[in-house]
Amino acid sequence: MIRKNRNVKIGGKIVSDDLYIIAGQCTIDVKNPNLFKETSYALKEAGVNAIRGGVWKPRTLPTSYQGDDKSLQIIADVKKDLNLPIVVEIMEDYQIDLAIEAGVDVFQIGARNSLNYGLLRSIGKKIVNHPEIVVLHKRPIHMGDVDEWIGAAEYVGRDVIFCPRGFKPTISGFRNHPDESITLLLNEKVGNPVIVDPSHSMGRPDFIKKASLAAIAYGADGLIIEAHIDPSKGIGDDPKQSILPQDIKDLIPKLRQIYQMNR
Repeated sequence: MIRKNRNVKIGGKIVSDDLYIIAGQCTIDVKNPNLFKETSYALKEAGVNAIRGGVWKPRTLPTSYQGDDKSLQIIADVKKDLNLPIVVEIMEDYQIDLAIEAGVDVFQIGARNSLNYGLLRSIGKKIVNHPEIVVLHKRPIHMGDVDEWIGAAEYVGRDVIFCPRGFKPTISGFRNHPDESITLLLNEKVGNPVIVDPSHSMGRPDFIKKASLAAIAYGADGLIIEAHIDPSKGIGDDPKQSILPQDIKDLIPKLRQIYQMNR
């Protein structure tokens, strides 16, 4: 069973000790690695705790860009240069070994694989000797039931961080149906850290800031936000929903004020 554990660590830091912000590009462009590096440097200056980057991408159409194994080296280099933990979504079994070898700190389970019990079990088995690796488990994409989601996390066999990210069917005008308030239920049922994804919930840069504030007001321990130094030059979702590193820098003091009021 999932144990109530508030002491889950990323890179040696207990997530629930303070506001925890993960940010970075939706998709690493292997043809333009400097864009990812510049974004990551700006995000460290903004005060984030970890860098996310899409190495492998689940796409609706098989003809869309699916990511590139070579992008893993790009984000690994950023980890080394900035001394920050890195977050990568894992989609297939072979990627687990590559991510372990590259020193990925957080394995993200995306909404499409949230109930993929085979993948969850395989990750659990392969990281059993790597206690430093954390699993960030996103909510299922289609109106994912909370208890079903929590049950799926048990296949990993260790403590996880839960990540609300909106679900379908959508609300007109948003990318998904926002679910920031589900943090209240998660805190009651499992007590593990909760990091909310307002980028996929909203899908609109102009709404992400307020959604971030709301998530922390509901008791989330942190956020995972898509950010890009120049969204118009990004690929994947970056042109549609990424905010700027400066936006995150401006947002963090407001988030921390709400966070401290909740503690």
